Amino acid sequence: MAEVIRVLHVEDSPVDGELLMYQLQRAGLASECRRVDSESAFLRQLEEFQPHIIMADFTMPQFSGMEALAIARDRTPDIPFIFVSGTIREDIAVEALKAGSADYVLKDNLVRLVPAIKRALADADLRRSHRAAEEERARLEQGLRDSEAGLRRAQAIARLAHLVSGPEGRFESWSESLPSLMHLPKERMPAGFDQWVEALHPSDRERFRAGVSAATLRGERCDMEYRMRLPGGTYMTVRQVMEPTGGVGVAGIRWFSTIQDVTEQRRSEEKIRRLNRVYAVLSGINTLIVRVNDRTELFREACRLAVEEGGFLLAWVGLVDRELMRLRLIASHDTTQGYVDLLPLGLDQGAPGGLGFAGRAVAERRALVANDIATGAQLSVLTEEALARGFRSMITLPLVAGDEVKGVMSLYSDTPGFFDSEEIRLLEELAGDVTFALGHLDQADRLEYLAYFDPLTGLANRRLFEERLEQMLDAAQRDGHKLAVLMADVVRFKTINDTFGRQQGDVLIKQVAERALARIGDANHLARVGGDHFASVMPAVETADEVGRNLEERMSAILGEPFAVGDAELRVTFKVGIALYPDDGEDADTLLKNAEVAVKRAKSAPEPYLFFNQKMAERVAENLMLENRLHKALERGELVLHYQPKVDLESGAIVGAEALMRWQSPDLGLVQPAHFVPLLEETGMILEAGAWALRQAARDYAQLAARGLRPPRIAVNVSPVQLRRADFVDTVRAALGEGAGASGIDLELTESLVMEDVAGNVDKLKAIRELGVSIAIDDFGTGYSSLAYLARLPVQTLKIDRSFVITMLAEPDTMTLVSTMVSLAHSLRLKVVAEGVDAEEQAHVLRGLRCDQMQGFLFSRPLPLEDLVALMLRHGQGT
Repeated sequence: MAEVIRVLHVEDSPVDGELLMYQLQRAGLASECRRVDSESAFLRQLEEFQPHIIMADFTMPQFSGMEALAIARDRTPDIPFIFVSGTIREDIAVEALKAGSADYVLKDNLVRLVPAIKRALADADLRRSHRAAEEERARLEQGLRDSEAGLRRAQAIARLAHLVSGPEGRFESWSESLPSLMHLPKERMPAGFDQWVEALHPSDRERFRAGVSAATLRGERCDMEYRMRLPGGTYMTVRQVMEPTGGVGVAGIRWFSTIQDVTEQRRSEEKIRRLNRVYAVLSGINTLIVRVNDRTELFREACRLAVEEGGFLLAWVGLVDRELMRLRLIASHDTTQGYVDLLPLGLDQGAPGGLGFAGRAVAERRALVANDIATGAQLSVLTEEALARGFRSMITLPLVAGDEVKGVMSLYSDTPGFFDSEEIRLLEELAGDVTFALGHLDQADRLEYLAYFDPLTGLANRRLFEERLEQMLDAAQRDGHKLAVLMADVVRFKTINDTFGRQQGDVLIKQVAERALARIGDANHLARVGGDHFASVMPAVETADEVGRNLEERMSAILGEPFAVGDAELRVTFKVGIALYPDDGEDADTLLKNAEVAVKRAKSAPEPYLFFNQKMAERVAENLMLENRLHKALERGELVLHYQPKVDLESGAIVGAEALMRWQSPDLGLVQPAHFVPLLEETGMILEAGAWALRQAARDYAQLAARGLRPPRIAVNVSPVQLRRADFVDTVRAALGEGAGASGIDLELTESLVMEDVAGNVDKLKAIRELGVSIAIDDFGTGYSSLAYLARLPVQTLKIDRSFVITMLAEPDTMTLVSTMVSLAHSLRLKVVAEGVDAEEQAHVLRGLRCDQMQGFLFSRPLPLEDLVALMLRHGQGT
């Protein structure tokens, strides 16, 4: 690692750039940083600054982090690249790692930054050394062909040798460096691979034989790695590359094998992997210290990290119990079972059996290491149990705070000699961090509890809730989300207190808190802010309707069963006031006050809850009523399909029909889709309604055919909610079934919907095509799809959006665009349907442009099925 690390930071926020530099300086990492926020500046600094590492925000106005990553991988692939971003979805993070990012660090968790930088730089050094080694090997192999003398010198330096073998695996010749590489005199060299394999590690022999056999059979190059036993009993790691020297498949083929001792290289790689594992644990522990405020969770998570991130087989933590003079096992994480139950945890030197390994670490106040359990006596009677579970080395680290040992942390590895000076140094740092967290928790627990928590319910008080709310508001502002603050008042609580006494009133409040917490799930989102007042938050909500639905579900779960107060069972109700961010306030104090105003209004209103904004309250109530009616409409079969014909522009014949959903409400009459389809999608009811539409369209098609008509193909629209589902293809298959009408059904999808996930949607649409269903792209021209993507889609029809059709006569540019879309579609062998054709002039122009079909009021409005039949008969399309 360089003495001063040059950091190129792609970031549009100067404040975030300074914060990153502060984090590096705080960690004692000597660095020089230059910040850029555009592609041109980034390219210039790559050339001039020659950075050791690149860090980038993910999303910026002018220049995205993924663009920077692509440039860096193309121009400077050896420079590690780390994303340091405020937010990044898990699927995008995975794509970034696949694209070449070394790591990603969230801005609200910068404690991971320095370890991530160190790992990335170490990995980069390792890759450079690997490439240098490969380049050196290639150079030396070229030297082998040029000069026999150079061959001998190069092989000695690079720990290389070669041998030539015949068809039966017999050795015909070898380089002078091979016997010395194997530590054998020339006269004891094996005569062929049959003897050679005897020196291999028993676990590698079968793999070696299989590799040689496969190479011989196919006459192809073979590259394999194995362990070879040396005369002294130690093993070296050998890489062997076998290459044929004759024609493939020709009898008598001979083989040239390059043999290289890669023992040190593999040890170095293993060393880096081990250190990276320990760094990962250390980074995770530091994150825990910030996040966790419970010592048991801290220890449990620390043990889990040691096993899952650090690769240890077992990790356990015990705290010193001075009264019982023993270690009390607090947490463990184990790939095996039962070992921790056998551990001697006594701390009394004079007790029978004396001190165990952990007891000695407490007594001596230092880390104790057993680097070879098989040959050491440190574990006394537990040696056999340890070896049976795969433990080969271990370390016990005392947790020392001031002059007192608070406990120990023990780690077990499957590798003998795992704990060298570097690992021990890092693990002692880890133990120090855990000890710091333990002491901090001990000192802060009581004061924090009194300052921030309600002593009766254990929930946050108003002060802590406001702080948490401010943090959630920062996240909501950063991510562009809405947020709802709710203030709930227990109705008639004063009467309950007066009737049953304050003690029983407290019992009721505790029960309400327990149920509320069980329903909400996250204690950070709930608080008791007054005698009978509870505050809660709904983060990342989209609409007020969503808040209303979620609140009704909460109230049903919390208040559905009666509460036991003394010998009585009481039914309790809430009045709730709601304030929305950012509409009703942009800070915690304002939102809480406005929620309190809303709850006061709710106390004198018949509704159980009110929004601070009265108009919003009325709209939410209206939408919830409509939602309930829609649920009943689905149950009662009130949805119907109307069909709008598609007409061939040349012949005037009806060649298709689009199925359009309508709601035949007994109370509201015929409801147009704009008034209820968005609510179906928002609530998820569109899945049921969409499946119904497919089934009904197939039944109607079959009915037309059964009546002796020539039914046109029927197109059914697909909702975004349906297509995004993983089981979309299965749902279509099930909805269409095996009925006679299934063969006449097509699907229409909007262009913007298809472009959300081109790769995933291509696979789904290909599966749909296999069902015999044709596919049309609706609203074409509005989704900005590229020609490359369009050519990949398994579609048969493009529907030009009506916005282009109704303006093309008045706007020459739009006319040109429509003409281009028709030509493009025909070049891709696709049919073209123009939507919204309402005038004969439009139809005339579309005929001139060779558009295939039209759909619009010029020919017909959407019709019930029987009216469609009548229209077909009038146009001579009966039989």
